[in-house]
Parts: sequence; C-alpha cells; structure tokens
Amino acid sequence: MSAIVLGTAGHVDHGKTALVMALTGVDTDRLPEEKTRGISIELGFAQLQLGERSVSLIDVPGHERFVRHMVAGAGGIDAFLLCVAADDGVMPQTREHVAVLRLLGVHQGVVAITKCDLADPARAVAQVRELVGGAVPIVPVSAPNGIGLSELSDALDTLVDAVTRRRADGAARLFVDRAFTVHGSGTVVTGTLWGAPIVTGDRVTVHPGGVAGRVRQIQVHDSGAPQADGGRVALNLAGIGRDQVPRGSVVVRADDRWEPTAIVDVALEWLADEAGPLTSRRRLQVFHGTSEVSATCIVLEATAIAPGARGYVQLRLDGPIVAARGDRLVLRSAERRTVAGGVIVDAAAERHGRSPAVRDRLGALERGEDSPMPVHASPSRAADAPAAATSARAVAPIGVDGQRVRDQLVRAGVRPPSLHQLAADLGMSERDVQAALTALADAGLVTHVADVWFSSDALSDAVSAAVGVLTEGPRGIGELRDLWGVGRKHALAIAAQMDRLGLTRRVGDQRVLRRSAINTETS
Repeated sequence: MSAIVLGTAGHVDHGKTALVMALTGVDTDRLPEEKTRGISIELGFAQLQLGERSVSLIDVPGHERFVRHMVAGAGGIDAFLLCVAADDGVMPQTREHVAVLRLLGVHQGVVAITKCDLADPARAVAQVRELVGGAVPIVPVSAPNGIGLSELSDALDTLVDAVTRRRADGAARLFVDRAFTVHGSGTVVTGTLWGAPIVTGDRVTVHPGGVAGRVRQIQVHDSGAPQADGGRVALNLAGIGRDQVPRGSVVVRADDRWEPTAIVDVALEWLADEAGPLTSRRRLQVFHGTSEVSATCIVLEATAIAPGARGYVQLRLDGPIVAARGDRLVLRSAERRTVAGGVIVDAAAERHGRSPAVRDRLGALERGEDSPMPVHASPSRAADAPAAATSARAVAPIGVDGQRVRDQLVRAGVRPPSLHQLAADLGMSERDVQAALTALADAGLVTHVADVWFSSDALSDAVSAAVGVLTEGPRGIGELRDLWGVGRKHALAIAAQMDRLGLTRRVGDQRVLRRSAINTETS
C-alpha cells in the first residue's frame, strides 16, 4: 500500500507543533533556535499511527518569514491538517497557506480549531468554514488538555481512507529536504518520494549536477525496508557526499534518464488579490518540489494576465529543475507574497514568444494531446541577444571539465563564483577552468563581462528583466541589484552587459533605457 503524506498548515503560534506532539509523541522542533523562540523554523517530521496504518506527517513553519519552507514541505503532501487558534481565528498566514495548498492541488484535509480551552471556537469555525468550504471536517481541540484528540484522530483516519497519492504516476523522484552523515553509513537523504518505487541497490543520479551513486539502504518510518513506495523516505546513498545532495536536489533512478530543464511552459493562475496584472518579464521565485529558483516570466497571452485570471506563460529559470508535465508550481514575488500557481504543460520547452500557434499547441498539450504543431523560437529582441548567440553556436564541442563548469555556472545563475572559487569547488586547476570557460564562450554558453563569467541564459534573462523595469523609468544600481537579487559586483557586471549591448546608457549611478531599446521592447 502506498504511503500517504499529511502536512500541517496555519498561522504562527496556532499550535501546529503542539498538536503534532499530542498526536504522535514527537516534538518536531529539533533546532535550539526553535526551542528558544518557541516557533518552528524548519520542516519537522513525525509518524502518525491511525489504527493499523502509518502516515507520514510534515509539520511546517507558520511565520511569514518561513513560508518558503512551508511551500517546500507542502509540495509532496496528499492532504492537510490546518490549525486555526480559537482565540485568534483566521490570520494572514492561514490564508496564504490555504492558497498555497489550493495552488498545489491539495483539496482534501481536516481543520483543527486549536486552543478551544482558551476561547469559544464558534467564531473561528465560522471563519474557517468560509475559507475552506463545507466539505472539510472541523474539529475543536486542545492539545495540552487532550480535548478533541480522539475525534480528530477519527477524522484523520476517515480522511486517509479517502485519499490517494497525488504523485503516484511517472518515474521515481525523491525531492530532498534534508541531508546528513551517519557515522559508519555515510550520506543519508530524506524527502518525499514521487512516482514509482525505489529499491535497495538501485543506481541513482542526483540532479542538478549529475552525481552518480547507489542506494545502500532504505528506511520508511524509521524502519528498514527493501523498497520505498511513496511517502516519507530516507535513503542511505553510497558514492555520494552530503554536500552533493543539498535541499532542493532530486534523486532519481539512473536508468530513468531524467533531463533537468531550465525552461518550462506553464498554465498559470494569477491570484485575485495580487495588485495589478502580470506583465511579461517579471521576476518571480518558483517553487517546485523542495527546490526554489528565480525565473523570468514571459507572458504568452495578448498583453498580460489580469488578477484572478489564468493564462499561459514561459518561465525561464536561473537554474535547472527536474520536472514533468503535470507538475505543480507555486510562485512568489520579491515582496515575499504568494502570487500565483501553475501546472507545467511543457517540461522541455524551447525559448519562444507568444502567438496563436503557441497557445493552440499548449492548449492541446494541457488536454493531454501530443500536438504535432511545433513551436519555433520567436525572433530575438535586442535584450535576448546572448541567448540567440547561444542557440546559434552551441554546436561546438565543450567536453566533459566544460560540461562540469557549465553546470556549475547554470546552478549559480546570476551569482556565479570567481574563477578561483569555481576551480576550488570543482577540484580543478584554474588553468583547466579557464580553458573550459574559453570553449564555453566560443560555444555561446557562457559570457564574460567585467571579470565575471555568467551562464549566457542567466545573463540574458537578467538583462531582459531589467529592460522590462527600465521601460518605466531610470533605475539606480541599487534598485537593479535588488531586482536581480545579487551583490554590487554582479549587479555592475550585468549593467555593463546592458551597456555593451547598446540597451542602456549610464547617467550618474543610474541606467537609462536607450530609445532604440524602448522601440524594440514595445514592438
């Protein structure tokens, strides 16, 4: 039987962790800082026993500063346990967490009205009912006093019987949320397993990076198992170091030959309460599985996507993800707000713009039809010049040293390391790294500007994002730095590239978009 994963949700200090402990006996706050501050910061994990069935339970942080961790934990859950305090009622993170769950396609769950010994739960019940609808059971509880715990367990038992794994289809993918070393065993990773089972002895690959290894042992709910079939899983990996499987990486079976992608076409829902429409070239944070990556959003509708509306977009990611058609994404803004959700329609897209043919093809793919209509890359704008060069010259051989260097720069996005650091990270000599960079530059895959080596695609997308902002008026280097999410050195290098392409000119400490670039951008 496939394992089911439940995830908590709710505002900070609404009793999620205390309730998990009352249900499971496990205190999921394991960090000293969590003990000191009395709030969850990281994801916590516990095993919930419901009759003869064990369920994986993920406890997520509720504070607004850690919503990104909540999204990472919620990516693989099958149903939710929403906690709302009787004395507070529905609060901002309650609403954001419910929005995230809906965008991820998680519609089944149970609501616990916590702290019912401190206040009449009637007001909170009414607010929650309006938020989640009439089909979701609501149970008043008090974890310290044990009030309602039996009724809550019964409601969860009924829920689990009715839930099926959301991510049971496709080849196996373990989205890593923790990696650590066990003395005498080596590297252990934990995460939620999507797709087919993983078996002891399987040869595996870690993406991004392509590091190869083998599954030495498997644990499910702290017990050894010959295979894992969904749910929370711990894998003991042979031949792979802990630093090679950070949070956000994905462990796959080597025979499945997953190809990471940095461009995806998405059917996107722009939330109704987000101020203003979604326009092209906006920078957003994309959450997929446990990974988080910045991206430039290219709107494929006529002009923009209005608040509360749905449309097709292309996401040009700063780093690769291991994605498949049907995967769900959550998107957040630079202001740390959840602004959209999407379903991947084409997980191996090429760069293209908008056209009726594009929308027709994506519509066919979304309906499950393998449309024969090709999507050709749109004519390049001035801001896309580096990417156009990449496509035209990527046929030059770069070798294996070259592929490793390129992969490292793709992962770094718009914050690439220095040549010295790159050599140290890869265990290569600086001379070999320099030779690889030269070959990559000849192939159009990397760009050297102001003593910084960028992935050409990442640099192109950063330039495109700035052009979109500069159409509204001049911007200082500090504003551009915040847009790109980089330090001053990298910001000056990207700005120098815009100047070099003839898109901008420098006036004091500001960049001003040239008239020719404005005409190109709006044509």
